[in-house]
Amino acid sequence: MKILNIIIAVFFVGLVGFFIQRGFSRNDFSLTQNGKTTTAPVVLNRKTGAVVPKTTAGAGENNPTSKQAEKEIMITDGVKHSVPLKEILSGGPPQDGIPPIDNPKFISVSEAQEFVTDEEPGLAVSFNGIDRFYPFQILVWHEIVNDTFPATSSGQADQRLLITYCPLCRSGIVFDPVVKGERVEFGTSGRLWNSNLVMYDRKTNSLWSQILGEAIVGDVAGTKLKILPSDQIRFGEWRKLHSHGEVLSRDAGAARPYGRDPYGDYYTTPGVFFPVNAQDDRLDDKDFVLGIVVNDKAKAYLPEAIKRDGREVEDVFEGKTFVLRYESNIEAVRIFEKQSDGTFRRVNPFPSFWFSWVAAHPETELYK
Repeated sequence: MKILNIIIAVFFVGLVGFFIQRGFSRNDFSLTQNGKTTTAPVVLNRKTGAVVPKTTAGAGENNPTSKQAEKEIMITDGVKHSVPLKEILSGGPPQDGIPPIDNPKFISVSEAQEFVTDEEPGLAVSFNGIDRFYPFQILVWHEIVNDTFPATSSGQADQRLLITYCPLCRSGIVFDPVVKGERVEFGTSGRLWNSNLVMYDRKTNSLWSQILGEAIVGDVAGTKLKILPSDQIRFGEWRKLHSHGEVLSRDAGAARPYGRDPYGDYYTTPGVFFPVNAQDDRLDDKDFVLGIVVNDKAKAYLPEAIKRDGREVEDVFEGKTFVLRYESNIEAVRIFEKQSDGTFRRVNPFPSFWFSWVAAHPETELYK
């Protein structure tokens, strides 16, 4: 009993130390908040996600029927930002204090079974004919993987992908990391916006919100990243479908107690660690939803409701018809847009806790 008490005490001290570090450590980004703030109109290309000053956009680009959208960027003491600077808080660690994985290694499914149980969740990605699984037990300690999927044929090129996970929001999202026309690496900034991961790119040093998929501070503020297909599923379901797949290795370049989650029972208990701008009692804070944005309007879908309502639901939102399917073989919901020719295009949502989605999109609609 005495030994057990010592083990519990050591674990508790380590856990407290982790959150003290998250809350009070130095941060390398200095954001001015007291200067004069002005606004400047920009045009967002809905297809590429890039922004340009409205004055330099051609007449066709400003046409409401084109794939452009007007928005305003704030400028404070010369710093461009798309959210108020005072809302971007220190999460604790300095820049890359939560170390991203820059040179990921992968192991076979059979090797991974030595430390990943079938019930454990992770992020599943299939790209360039390669199937990869990123266990949350590893991502919780790193939050970002700068991965590259090698070409599988002479007609293809290796492509960098940005794998991201915010434990505070249970948001696992994969992006195409294009910044100013180049695929670049990202790192952890040590900051949070609405209790969500804020990243930075290593080309412009701009800050990016994961839940928005958008640069929120810096030269490219307002630019959006394209989301790529992924699923949050359990390892057991994934390995049955991808026996020859690859699993992220624990050999990640930084010693961490993988298999022990520093957030404890945070995921299943009420409350959040950091302030958020808005709350909404239509769901519990930590209900898991899939969010989409169409024409700057947001909507969230509760996966359990899709499963309940027949496992395939058709919904019209902003003039588009979406089909939501519960895929029993992976125990997850996927979203598709029904095209005019009757075909279906997969839509890649923002998966997250309800509190995170509604804080970023207070006017969101909800299917529950």
